[in-house]
Amino acid sequence: MQKYQRLPRHIGIIPDGNRRWAQSHGMNKEDGYDYGIEPGFELYKACVGLGIEEMTFYGFTVDNTKRPSVQTRAFQKACVDAVMNLSKHDANLLIVGNTESPLFPTELLQFTKRVMIGKGLMNVNFLVNYGWDWDLSHSRFNEGRKRSFSKRIASADISRIDLIIRWGGRRRLSGFLPIQSIYADFYVLDDLWPDFKTEHLYEALNWYQLQDVTLGG
Repeated sequence: MQKYQRLPRHIGIIPDGNRRWAQSHGMNKEDGYDYGIEPGFELYKACVGLGIEEMTFYGFTVDNTKRPSVQTRAFQKACVDAVMNLSKHDANLLIVGNTESPLFPTELLQFTKRVMIGKGLMNVNFLVNYGWDWDLSHSRFNEGRKRSFSKRIASADISRIDLIIRWGGRRRLSGFLPIQSIYADFYVLDDLWPDFKTEHLYEALNWYQLQDVTLGG
C-alpha cells in the first residue's frame, strides 16, 4: 500500500466508458454495465485501506434515462447490484436522486437517508437518477429556513469534494454535484471504467500531491 503526504478527504468517481468497453469486446452496449460493478468494489476497498473518509459514485443521471430502454434497465440494475454488494460491508451508505420518478429503483429507497452498515468505515454516496437542476431546485422548498444555499439543496448531506477522478477520457463534469465540486481537482484517465485497476487510483493521488490547494485563497 502506497503512502501519501496529503490525501483528499472526499473523492468523486465518474465511472465512464461502460458502453464503449462493451462494444470493443464484441458485446451489446448495455452489457458493459455489469462489468463496472466489481471495479467499484475494488476501488472502495483501496480507498478504505488508504484512509479516505468519503467517496461519491456517479450512478446514472436523469439525462441518461433518455437512452434506449434496454440500456436504462441495465444501468438501473447495475446500480442496485453495486449498492447491495457494498451494503454487505463497512460503509455509511447514502443514495441521492429523484425518488419521485418511476425510474428510481425502489430497492434503493432504504438508503435515501444515510445508513451505517457494520463499522461504517467510510461515507459512500451514490447518485442515482440524479440531475444537477433537480438537486439545486430543492433549495426553493427551504427558503424560509435560515441556512446557506449549500445546506438547502437535495445533496446537502454530501460534503465538499477534494478530487474527482473520471475514467473514459472525457474532459467534462456531466453535471456531477456542481456545488460540492466547486473547488475539486479533476483528474481524467483514458482507460475505460471496466478496465479499472488500483494503479489508476495511485496515479491520480500522485498527481494530487502536486496540486496547489488554496480553495480560492
